[in-house]
Amino acid sequence: MRREGTFEDISDGRRYGLNDMVKAGCAGCEGCSDCCRGMDDTIVLDPYDIVRMTNGCGKSFEALLQEGLIALSVYDGIILPHIAMAGKGGACGFLNQEGRCRIHSHRPGICRLFPLGRIYENGSFSYFLQTNQCRFQNPSKVKIKNWLDTPETAKYEAYICKWHYFIKELTEYVARQEDGQRARTVNMLILQNFYVTSFERDADFFEQFEKRLNSTKIAILGEMI
Repeated sequence: MRREGTFEDISDGRRYGLNDMVKAGCAGCEGCSDCCRGMDDTIVLDPYDIVRMTNGCGKSFEALLQEGLIALSVYDGIILPHIAMAGKGGACGFLNQEGRCRIHSHRPGICRLFPLGRIYENGSFSYFLQTNQCRFQNPSKVKIKNWLDTPETAKYEAYICKWHYFIKELTEYVARQEDGQRARTVNMLILQNFYVTSFERDADFFEQFEKRLNSTKIAILGEMI
């Protein structure tokens, strides 16, 4: 999710790494689900999110779309999936009647990150604490690596970085195209290669992603990686 304003306006002004401690602990939210409501199309899903969600839910990408749990939107010319806020009062469709997450163990990366964010700079990124976003009072200190609750964190960070800059590259590429058909072709390739076509569950996701990333770059940009 992008936030408008300068880095100083939306954060505590500090950049954090995986092993840093930050005041983000919310004691299990204590029944609060504010951050799961009214988010519109801002909870954008990357391929690893979809892998976690489809494996955890036992449903395909297409099934999640058909059931209205996720939806597609255009972000700077690129079509990407996001969590659908189609429940009562604009709530996430994965909330139960008590306002608790039904897919907490396989929730998306942005949900795991909140109230932290990522700032991308110089081909990499760091974490920051978003201010005035979580209404929990007196949060406890937690290590960012533990807060993310994601295995193989180093591989995951490298993947997140590659995906972000790949999408950034594509938005710039699509913006240069005068032919709308080319943009449509790019979007169909992205959806098919990274979302619709499932990743093998018993094989390393990050290795599979790397192969798909390289072949997709060649197909779209004509670059040998």
